[in-house]
Amino acid sequence: MAEVLSQSQIDALLNAARSGEMNLDAPKEESTEKKYRKYDFYSPRKFTKDRIKMLNSIFEGYARVINSRLNAILHSSCEIEVESVEEQRYYEFSNALTESDVLALAKIDLERLQEETPILVHLATPVLLTMIDRMMGGDGEPDPYLPSDYVLTDLELNMYEDILQDLIPLLGGSWENYISLQFEYVRTEVNPTLVQLIGFDETVVIVGLDIKFPNCTGRMSLCLPGVMLTNIFAEIGKATVRHTSGEDKAEEIFDSLRDSELEIIAELARTQLLLSDIYHLNVGDVVNIRRPKDAPIFLNIGGRRWFDGRMGVHNKQMAVKIGETYYKA
Repeated sequence: MAEVLSQSQIDALLNAARSGEMNLDAPKEESTEKKYRKYDFYSPRKFTKDRIKMLNSIFEGYARVINSRLNAILHSSCEIEVESVEEQRYYEFSNALTESDVLALAKIDLERLQEETPILVHLATPVLLTMIDRMMGGDGEPDPYLPSDYVLTDLELNMYEDILQDLIPLLGGSWENYISLQFEYVRTEVNPTLVQLIGFDETVVIVGLDIKFPNCTGRMSLCLPGVMLTNIFAEIGKATVRHTSGEDKAEEIFDSLRDSELEIIAELARTQLLLSDIYHLNVGDVVNIRRPKDAPIFLNIGGRRWFDGRMGVHNKQMAVKIGETYYKA
């Protein structure tokens, strides 16, 4: 979302224009100086570039999901892509809204964390009306005479709510690579300028999705409260630490066991004899084990059969050449 003037800045510009201090017809002087974006040191950024990149990746996935969903619902081709992911103050988002705009409120349900500050979703009126027209069997052609202060009818509001109730829960799947989240549609605000849903100076992240239909283009904006994102990132960090420490622990245990000595028993065969026969056994007696002379030898470790092999000689010592593996660790 482009930079938005505060109400005091707007009033100052209007007063200057009315008093003649500002010449609106004067041509702009072209400057060859390189322009830099001003950084407000009184309002430092809350989220790192890596966090913003993570959000960009998450909502790129979300854009693909709702793209497929809208194609199925509206029976029309559309393209949705992430236009911007920017950290702002809430008043910058709020000042860009008008009395005729409609906001959808969504809540997030995170295990061990119940967020009360809502997520705000704004859908541009022209693209919204295109969707509604397609749902009602029309061709989605936009009205060239649509006034900028157009107010949705009750029927359009109901259909708008149906669309958002379908799209908002899909947000959870976009986060699943990082954390398990549940998103739920709450309600609709028909005059958001009269409702202060988030603190005026609170940090928010605005995600802008560009929606393109064959005959209409519009924007879907999601306002994510900074407090909510901070809590989510903290939970992701905890899960990462737990996962990493678990892996380190497993590797440490394996390293300690790597040099352990294990007893391997080469088993030629097993047979059963009567106790009376065993009692009368003497040196030189032959026990029939009922196996061919070329039968394999079994190698047992910890009471489990791991390998079989062939009896032989290696470096003038009796040995077993391993043939087949039985036990999978």
